[in-house]
Amino acid sequence: MKEHGTWLVADIYNGDYIDSVGKRDGWPEEVLRKNTETTETQRVAFRKAVAMGIKIAYGTDSGVYPHGLNAAQLPYMVRYGMTPMQAIQSATIRAAELMKWEDKVGSLVPGKFADIIAIEGDAMADLHRMMKVGFVMKGGSVVKGGASGR
Repeated sequence: MKEHGTWLVADIYNGDYIDSVGKRDGWPEEVLRKNTETTETQRVAFRKAVAMGIKIAYGTDSGVYPHGLNAAQLPYMVRYGMTPMQAIQSATIRAAELMKWEDKVGSLVPGKFADIIAIEGDAMADLHRMMKVGFVMKGGSVVKGGASGR
């Protein structure tokens, strides 16, 4: 992957969600077995990719778990080898690079879309905070939080 510049986009949170909810809700044994067999292998490969400097962009299989839980993966990325900043960059500038949109999104510079979120506290100290977004600006317009209180 490194030699060819291939990107890794892996959801390493899925395994715990499937295990927890699947057991609680009585998902088929075959699904739970396959999940158990593949989760740790995926996480080992993720850790190796981080250590080798493979390009990693944030992505989710959020069809498996409800939309809105996407940020739950960020702490997993740190647990399996990334720094908090690398995890956040995987969802911002690195994802933009993968899509070849870095001229439009992924960082805060003049001329790019003003897509911003804000949370309370220090995300670098606890990426779980990213699950409680209090402010969202999309394309320069506030869509959550701010003076309107939306």
